Amino acid sequence: MTDTIHDVPAAWAKKAWANDAKYKKMYAASIKDPDKFWAEQGKRIDWFKPFTKVKNASYKPGKVAIKWYEDGTTNVAYNCVDRHLATRAKQTAIIWEGDDPSESKKISYGQLYTEVCKFANVLKANGVKKGDRVTIYLPMIPEAAYAMLACARIGAIHSVVFGGFSPDSLASRIEDSDSKIVITADEGLRGGRSVPLKKNVDAADAKVKGGIGKVVVVKRTGGNVSMQEGRDVWYHDEAAKASGHCPPVEMKAEDPLFLLYTSGSTGKPKGVLHTTAGYLVYTAITHQYVFDYHDGDIYWCTADVGWVTGHSYILYGPLANGATTLMFEGIPTYPTISRFWEVIDKHKVNTFYTAPTAIRSLMGAGEEPVTRTKRKSLRLLGSVGEPINPEAWEWYHRVVGDRRCPIVDTWWQTETGGILITPLPGATKLKPGSATRPFFGVRPEIVDAEGKVLEGACEGNLVIAESWPGQMRTVYGDHKRFEETYFATYPNKYFTGDGCRRDADGYYWITGRVDDVINVSGHRMGTAEVESALVAHPSVSEAAVVGYPHDIKGQGIYAYVTLMTGEKPSETLRKDLVAYVRKEIGPIASPDLIQFAPGLPKTRSGKIMRRILRKIAEDEFGALGDTSTLADPAVVDDLIENRQNKRKAG
Repeated sequence: MTDTIHDVPAAWAKKAWANDAKYKKMYAASIKDPDKFWAEQGKRIDWFKPFTKVKNASYKPGKVAIKWYEDGTTNVAYNCVDRHLATRAKQTAIIWEGDDPSESKKISYGQLYTEVCKFANVLKANGVKKGDRVTIYLPMIPEAAYAMLACARIGAIHSVVFGGFSPDSLASRIEDSDSKIVITADEGLRGGRSVPLKKNVDAADAKVKGGIGKVVVVKRTGGNVSMQEGRDVWYHDEAAKASGHCPPVEMKAEDPLFLLYTSGSTGKPKGVLHTTAGYLVYTAITHQYVFDYHDGDIYWCTADVGWVTGHSYILYGPLANGATTLMFEGIPTYPTISRFWEVIDKHKVNTFYTAPTAIRSLMGAGEEPVTRTKRKSLRLLGSVGEPINPEAWEWYHRVVGDRRCPIVDTWWQTETGGILITPLPGATKLKPGSATRPFFGVRPEIVDAEGKVLEGACEGNLVIAESWPGQMRTVYGDHKRFEETYFATYPNKYFTGDGCRRDADGYYWITGRVDDVINVSGHRMGTAEVESALVAHPSVSEAAVVGYPHDIKGQGIYAYVTLMTGEKPSETLRKDLVAYVRKEIGPIASPDLIQFAPGLPKTRSGKIMRRILRKIAEDEFGALGDTSTLADPAVVDDLIENRQNKRKAG
């Protein structure tokens, strides 16, 4: 924990949407009378039929139900596009920056309307109806935004799958959502390399029970792909026949908007379900206040739309606010290691929102790649995905922001829909590494292992005591799992799965996951998912996966692997296992370190003692605690002796 405090610059306190006094006043009002506060905020979107009910939420065991604005009707695409046309038809809605710096384009709200309507008509012509699930497996191209908004326009539920996921991961998400149509591209482009998206969809089709009904293919590279008669259609052919007008469907506030699959601790990814109105109100208000968005700002969130950050803070929040949002296809280091900063100069970006893993990797290349660019347009920096270590925070502030840009270090999750704990740039003194204070309407509590609420400065598990409008409503098709995962550990509270400490100033410091989920480069990965992939390999008898501190990624993936009798550890086998996991899940799940272990530390009941494995992986084996309860305490000595992350003498 750092003692450094960065004061709010006077100019920021003066012109921001909220200074400290206003934050405190609004926060107090939002907690004292949530109905009144959120009724007022509900007016920031347009309604076809206005709501009369605001909050109707229960966290009671066996009766978890969350509803906001439930008797109102609206449409998300209408709010993100149509309602801006009268005053913003010529304003840029999306700046698209291609993987290759020579490719970029600006899409106005007027053009966005036409493109979204065309895409909506293409979906309708291919049999998509209100309530149908549509899987989107696209690169970061404008069509990804058009497709998502087109689904929202006609009441279809989109399920975006990150383009880096493997055919197996894609197939499981198509199957779980019972999606009949997939929107993809011939290929994606990342860092000058092509990604075989259509080929992956073809491979996934073979794994989906009953197959995929329709595949709509966007031409991105012109690469050679096979098209299956009767199943596959080219988007450009279909769009040529489609009208540029499509009426938005009237949606109930609690109609589903999208599914987004996130790793769970039990292996099977969970379909997080977000609904229409509460989600949009929440992403709009957080985008306005956290990023202090004012008309004319150029705002850039570097996430991929395959993650919730892309949904909430590239697309829905900014467009609901009539903003100009930048969408980037590439990676931070291509074609040069200065690419992020070059894009900022090229498009005069004012607000830059990225992940600590990107900051840490760029920090490793030194200051010169940053300082050779101007970055004069920047006024605010943001961080998302995982806690940012104070050293990276200070570098980001000093080198990227020239010591003049506040940093909003935001904490939230796929499940929360939007930012829950965060500084507001005109209101909050900053402490490097702290997410600082709760956003309006958010009631964080820290509890001990028994669920007792701790007061004052303390450390424990982070829960949220009351519902907020952006909260997920259920796990798709499995409400029981929703209740068990988030509400059973601490009854009547939403359990975040994160550890946290609160300091004497009431600032919150997220300490990382307390369940079997690791955070790799800001992306959550269930350890059970990686273990399942390893055990599926014919040479592997058993596997246990834990996280360990990684200088760039935050957490790396450390796998302990026990081989089948007769199999011998080798470098070839190690490489084979890494490749196998990449194929099963995707490159993001590749183990960084594999330790071949003759046995794993288990209790007599057969439970793997992950606490011990974590400590060894962290090279902190001096504090393993009591190992006498293990069935075979001797395995621990072997694990320490052969650990892969040696920094200390064994």
